[in-house]
Amino acid sequence: MLPYATTGDAEAALGRALTWAEAAWLRYSASVPDRYLHWPNIAITLVVYTLAPLPLALFDLAAPAVAAPYKLQPKVQHPPATFFRCYMDAVRVSLLIIGPYQLISYPAAKIMDIRTRLPLPSMGEIAAQLTVYFLVEDYLNYWLHRLLHTKWCYEKIHHVHHEFTAPMAYAAWYGHWAEMLILAVPSLAGPALVPCHVTTLWIWFAARLVESLNIHSGFKLPFNAEKYIPFYGGAEHHDYHHYIGGQSKSNFAPVFTYCDYIYGTDKGYRYHKATLAKLKELAGNEVQKGVDNGFNSGKQE
Repeated sequence: MLPYATTGDAEAALGRALTWAEAAWLRYSASVPDRYLHWPNIAITLVVYTLAPLPLALFDLAAPAVAAPYKLQPKVQHPPATFFRCYMDAVRVSLLIIGPYQLISYPAAKIMDIRTRLPLPSMGEIAAQLTVYFLVEDYLNYWLHRLLHTKWCYEKIHHVHHEFTAPMAYAAWYGHWAEMLILAVPSLAGPALVPCHVTTLWIWFAARLVESLNIHSGFKLPFNAEKYIPFYGGAEHHDYHHYIGGQSKSNFAPVFTYCDYIYGTDKGYRYHKATLAKLKELAGNEVQKGVDNGFNSGKQE
């Protein structure tokens, strides 16, 4: 709850006029207790998870022949029932985890110094914090992901996520409840190290979810983000990890590729890419676009 009764009080405290965003935030949060300002995380993440993958899912289901050239594993076609089962199971598990988390989110946010007061963060501050969060999350997630591929963790926990050797976006949240708890730690580590405004936290959770949906999409589209973001792995990088399966020793990083390169866990992937490039060169113009995108040969761990 903000300590201002009116816009004038807020402007007097800040020593300047409110931006339109700050005025909107004042209207929204002035009478809402702080502990409830963290609850929209549930709605935001569920809306993003439901709607963001929908266009590609409909594209894949309604026009499989048109979609095939852009799919990384074009020979795999998930039926509608599989999409629905994946979505419902993921939502059920996520609510099982997110619901109880909301009961402790406010005390945790207080410890992390997540603020709700004015002023709102600038775009530059948000961009800088999100960059830090992605880097921190990526590094920690890399090592936890490698841990999940040890024999015990894979057999007891991580194998659920790897049921989809050809993932689609809704598989991003598909997994064992324990895995969702484990991988929540890297997502919260950045905000714990670099405290932010609660609105930045909303943006961070939404952005990280969109990125996870992208790398599980199963599509390599002409406008993919890896063309524009340095060291970004994208869908092709992570799809190979699912393609190899449980014995994979490649491509553990969730966002960027530098950890896999530094620690040598991208050798199989680079060999695979080199093999595809060689096949394309030998085949010349006769190579099919689906083969160029897909994981059909040169399989290495």
